[in-house]
Amino acid sequence: MNRRFLLRLAALGAGLALHAAAPARAEQRKIDVEAILNDPAAPVGGNPKGDVTIVAFFDYNCPFCKKATPELEKLVRTDGHIRLVYKDWPILTEASVYGAHLALAAEYQGKYERVHDALMAVPGRRNGEDAMLAAVKGSGVDMDRLKADLKTHEADISALIKRNNDQAQALGLEGTPVFLIGPFKVAAALNYDEFKKVVAQVRAAQNGH
Repeated sequence: MNRRFLLRLAALGAGLALHAAAPARAEQRKIDVEAILNDPAAPVGGNPKGDVTIVAFFDYNCPFCKKATPELEKLVRTDGHIRLVYKDWPILTEASVYGAHLALAAEYQGKYERVHDALMAVPGRRNGEDAMLAAVKGSGVDMDRLKADLKTHEADISALIKRNNDQAQALGLEGTPVFLIGPFKVAAALNYDEFKKVVAQVRAAQNGH
């Protein structure tokens, strides 16, 4: 593991208030750890009772996010004890915002991860709304229900994306992807073995080793 990708976050999992580095803006950027880890509106994958939580900040037009996503999902699937919190953070293009809205609307029919995977599988780094919509249509979701949920829950979806953005800014994140893994902030597209090593470090620390 290349340690330059690992930056310590003090007491991330302890429910304590953390502050961003800039002291002049500390009060405005206080970090609500509980909100990051347990926002009831944020989609959650993996084992909801897992012993390690991974919080993933991503953009559907980020090529590094697309590279890391199957590696992370492989780890979540094979490990069986990881709780994965999805933080849609569309910062690259307007189409990224559109994609995030589509994915989060799919959560209302229990198919967020299906749409998430479909959007991450779209090749390229500057995909427009048409390409994203085509990918979602091909994912097997109920499109009539999706369109209805987009309209009905527009305010809630926008509010969630704003909370994700506020959290990312409070954490001082500068781009995607970023993975919060236990006490580590990993700003890199890790592969399966690298994700696995970080999770092992977290578990060792939790067990007092």
